[in-house]
Parts: sequence; C-alpha cells; structure tokens
Amino acid sequence: MPWRHISPTDQKTQFVADDLRKTLSITELCALYGVSRKTGDTWIERYLTSGPAGLEDRSRKPGSHPHQTPQHVVEASIEVRCRHPSWGAKKLLSILPKRHPRWALPGPSTVCDILRRHGVVPKKRHPRQIGHPGKPTRPILAPNDVWSADFKGQLKTGDGLYCDPLTVADGYSRFLLGCQALASTRVAEAKPAFTRLFQEWGLPQRIRTDTGVPFATNTLGRLAQLCAWWVRLGIFPACIAPGTPQHNGRQERLHRTLKAETTRPPARTRRAQQLQFDRFREECNGQRPHEALDMRTPAACYAPSSRKMPTKLPPLEYPDRFEVRYVSANGGIRWNHRWVNVSHVCVGAYVGLEEIDDGVWNVYFGPLKLGRFLERHMRIEDAYGRLKRRR
Repeated sequence: MPWRHISPTDQKTQFVADDLRKTLSITELCALYGVSRKTGDTWIERYLTSGPAGLEDRSRKPGSHPHQTPQHVVEASIEVRCRHPSWGAKKLLSILPKRHPRWALPGPSTVCDILRRHGVVPKKRHPRQIGHPGKPTRPILAPNDVWSADFKGQLKTGDGLYCDPLTVADGYSRFLLGCQALASTRVAEAKPAFTRLFQEWGLPQRIRTDTGVPFATNTLGRLAQLCAWWVRLGIFPACIAPGTPQHNGRQERLHRTLKAETTRPPARTRRAQQLQFDRFREECNGQRPHEALDMRTPAACYAPSSRKMPTKLPPLEYPDRFEVRYVSANGGIRWNHRWVNVSHVCVGAYVGLEEIDDGVWNVYFGPLKLGRFLERHMRIEDAYGRLKRRR
C-alpha cells in the first residue's frame, strides 16, 4: 500500500471541516492538530472570507520596510535616467545631490535595483567570457602621454552618402579631443583633421591606433604615411596587435556610447551629423562624469600639451654610432654601391642603421624600429652574381 501524503493545504481544509461539524470545541481541535488557538482562528476566518483559496500559503514578504527608498527619490532617479538613457547609477548619483542637496540618497546598488524594477534598464544577454590577453605595457601617467585615435566605422546619412567619423581622445583624462565626420579614411582626409588637433591641443607623446588604414600598412614596421608624419613631429606611433581591439578598449567603449547617442538614427546630411557629434563631444567633456576619474568630468582633468606644433618639420636625429642614409625617390638607400629597398613612406627622409653584430644592422626611422638588415645576404648575392658571370 503506497504511503499517503497530505499537503498543508489539505490539513487546513480538514481542520475547517471538523470545526464546521461542531463535534469538538475549537480548543480541543487545535490541540488535536498541534496548532495554537490563534492559528486556528486565522484559518477559520480566512476560509469564511475567501473560501478554499484563503487556505493557500501566502507570501511572508513584509508590507513595508523602514529603510525603503522614498517615492520622490525613486521618481527623480527615473526622470534623470530617462533624460540620459546611457548613464549608470554612479553618474545619476553625482547629478542628484546638485539638484536636491537636502535629500538622503541611496547607494549605487539600490539605484540599479530601482531602475531595473521599473524597466528603465534593458535586459542584456551576457556572452561567455573567454579571457583578456592583458593591458598595454606602457602606463598612462599624465594628460597627453597617449592619445587614442580610431575610425568608428562607415556611416550612411539620410542623403545616401557615407561618412567615416574619426575620433581622437586623451588616454589619461578621457577627454574627447575631436570627432570629425570625414568623407573617407584616406590620408588626405585624416591629415588635415590631425593638423587642426595638433594646432589646438599641442603634440602628445604617443598615439595609439589599430593596424587599419590610414594608421598602418604592410611595409617595414607597419609604417604608414600618416605615422611617418607623426614621427617627424616627435610623436611615437603605437599600434596595437592585429585583431586585438581590446588593447584600445577605451576608444572602443567611447565608440559604443557615441554610436548609441548620435547615429540612431543618423542625420540627413554629413553636416547635420557633424553637429550631433559636436553636441556629444561638448556633453562628454564638460557634463558627463566618468567613473575612472572619480566621477569628475574629462574637462576638469585635461590640460593642453606644452609641446606646440612646429611650422616646419624638424629633421630626424640619430646617435653618432648610427650609419645615416638618405631614402631616395624609389624608396631605397645606397649601401656599398648597392641599392637596398626600405619603404616608399620614408622617401625624402633619413634612416639610421645601428650595427648589433657582424653584418647585422637594425634600421630605424627616428625612434621607430623598422626592421633588421642582414649585410651577409648581400655578400652572398654578390658572390653568386660573380660566379654566374664567370660561367
């Protein structure tokens, strides 16, 4: 015979049925079922009020809480969030005390729960975390130590034409130096934009970019024409490894917010799109607090560089131990009466060669190492050519 199972609801129903029969007093009935007199009276009252449904288990959640967030604080948090949909709890809490200095505000986690309960925060699907290869090795200690530059991606405006937004930001202060809607990613479009930035904000020590056009090519040292111009100005081009956008994560995070607030939907013309970029840049620098800056704005942490852009490109300088060669119009240098190809990007400039072993030379373009030149290979080729001529 299987065991008989009686649920708590069935026992309550049986208790009420026995009470309605009036065979036992309420005190004897409670003693029989092992409950207190108060509990028995509660079951009978709920049954008479709601019927059998009143005997179901109810939630033990308290109706009120002494530490519950006041309703006016909840409404103010939701209002600010609706005005700035991309701002998080920490940014909201940096704005609310200025508007309501006498209010007692909750913590960031409580504000996150409030926004989530009211459906203001959209639910996101979190992908599986594979891992992070590591941060760049050079630390950023002051403004203008490292600038980050990248193209956000091709964008089609309402008139059917494409534009490529170029963003340049300071790595230390997160200050958005420029966001220019260019017609393409060519050097002819990017160089004037960087010229205006250098004239306005000065020269940085380094510029961190990816390996795409126009920042890098497949030549020696991935040196592109734009980067060669930076080297002549005294700026070291720091390219991240191919296929690792996380090495320039600050710029990628900036692009995510820029795309959400200025390109959905895109403007009708490139000129109108540029006005949206300018408004975003003004808000991002002067109004939007940043968590990495202890909730300060980027404009409060940035200062222009003391290195001004020269009116004329200075020549590249090398130590005395270097062999210096001029790169001719064909992109090569003369070495022991032989022509050695270097790069067409270095045309009209000088490269330096440092001997590190017998017949082994490191080739530099300013401070940037382009590659290694093996002189013994040239000797082997000369010997092979003489042997071939004798035959």
